[in-house]
Amino acid sequence: MKAKCHECGELIIGRQDKKFCSDSCRSTYNNRLNKDVGNFMRNINNILRKNRRILEELNTNGKTKVHRDRLMERGFKFSYFTNEFVTKSGNTYRFCYDQGYIEIENDFYTLVVRQEYVE
Repeated sequence: MKAKCHECGELIIGRQDKKFCSDSCRSTYNNRLNKDVGNFMRNINNILRKNRRILEELNTNGKTKVHRDRLMERGFKFSYFTNEFVTKSGNTYRFCYDQGYIEIENDFYTLVVRQEYVE
């Protein structure tokens, strides 16, 4: 039995494990599969990307201390983050993908880059 392209349904010529008849069909299929669903998801993803960009721009050394006002001036939204990491001592780091932060004292935050050992 011949395999059919997952995107257009044409018969596939070549390797038996191929899923698409061309690079164009593969790209179209994956773009359709991975596109943001509606404005709500698109807006959330844009906020998360902006938060990550702000953290990365301010944290040029891998670990930096900044005041809350500097983050707010750039449009950082504290209620949007991708995950949290709680240390053994009970401190909670919040991450926007690989860029993270933790509140320390007097509205100051320590910015960090996610390490490989963080789940």
